[in-house]
Amino acid sequence: MKASKSFAMAAVLALVAALLGACGASGNGSGNVGGKEGGEAAPSASAASPSASSAAPDKIYIPVISKGFQHQFWQAVKQGSEKAAKELGVEVTFEGPDTETQVDKQIEMLQAALDKKPQAIALAALDSKAVIPLLQKAQAAHIPVVGFDSGVDSDIPVSTAATDNLKAAALAADKMAELIGGKGEIALVVHDQTSRTGVDRRDGFKKEIEAKYPDIKIVDTQYGGGDHLKSTDLTKAIIQAHPNLKGIFGSNEGSAVGVVNAITELKRDDIVVIGYDSGKAQMDAIRSGKMAGAVTQDPIGIGYWAVKAAYMAYKGEAVDKTIDTGFHWYDKNNIDSDEIKPLLYE
Repeated sequence: MKASKSFAMAAVLALVAALLGACGASGNGSGNVGGKEGGEAAPSASAASPSASSAAPDKIYIPVISKGFQHQFWQAVKQGSEKAAKELGVEVTFEGPDTETQVDKQIEMLQAALDKKPQAIALAALDSKAVIPLLQKAQAAHIPVVGFDSGVDSDIPVSTAATDNLKAAALAADKMAELIGGKGEIALVVHDQTSRTGVDRRDGFKKEIEAKYPDIKIVDTQYGGGDHLKSTDLTKAIIQAHPNLKGIFGSNEGSAVGVVNAITELKRDDIVVIGYDSGKAQMDAIRSGKMAGAVTQDPIGIGYWAVKAAYMAYKGEAVDKTIDTGFHWYDKNNIDSDEIKPLLYE
């Protein structure tokens, strides 16, 4: 009986010792936790998952910063950017300053976009030099930048989706020369002299005239900021200073509409007007004969490729440095054609 009790007591003591040993093992992290085997310690939560900075984002975010909202051109670009976003499954925002003269406002928008740490940025720069410091910040943060509509005086943008504005403006110059009989005085109303589009459309037009048409003289170039009211006033001043004027080139939607308004107010329908872009006012002017014709871009294509190229750059895919989105001449003879109609917007 005593032997039996002694044996039982010894068994109890052995069991207690085993349990105490197990508790001690669990306390120092060498026990079997969470299904792991072999005495391996469970990793902490921070070690088990990647940090927020290295984790893939739930949704790829690409802010699209345009030159403005006041023209239908930008609404068409917005439409294209949203088309690409839907196709690629990314999130985009589209914004721009109230007018195309607000360089500081656009820079503020670009800084705010960078602060959100997007995966890529699409930018149509109002001032191709002023944005460079912020583009350098984007580069340092490994945020790829794609230009659209306007290029930037920097190698930082991985790509630019835009019309070849030098060639497009040269086409406008050839049409002007043809329509005024190869001689006479002409003028330009340009949207600005700081953006790549403003510079290239001005220079493309001027160089073509100077190189090919010695009997045509450019007597004035004015800058209306793309605002149709300011462009109207500038055009009236040009016409009053040069009563023998035979033609005027308006370098974007607002500029061209301003030119048409001025010749209408001054009853100078004898002046040949050539525009750029589209919009209801220009299309109406072409149909009525107040404007001879215009060069149209592909704004939906510009917006689409801006977002798609930004997405490709974020993914590490090869992107062409320049994406030429094309241009076409249109007038009352082809404005409703199958080729041109899809490129126009009201």
